[in-house]
Amino acid sequence: MEALQQFLPLIIIFGIFYFILIRPQQQKQKKHKSMLAGVQKGDKVITIGGIYGIIKDIKGETLTLEIAKDVVINTTRNGIGTKREK
Repeated sequence: MEALQQFLPLIIIFGIFYFILIRPQQQKQKKHKSMLAGVQKGDKVITIGGIYGIIKDIKGETLTLEIAKDVVINTTRNGIGTKREK
């Protein structure tokens, strides 16, 4: 009984950390992963480096982005930070 009383504060602190820090981060990662899986040609995106572009081609994990008129760059799917609304 005394051992339970000693570990109870640690258990409560772990529970608080789980619901405040760990769980929301896992949900955010899951949402980002599903967004990356759903990108298509023509989607407007922002890379993790802050470059705005439009997806012009997708070949496996490599995306071709048009960032200006006749200026294209290649990046990986993991290089996409967010998807902008059309």
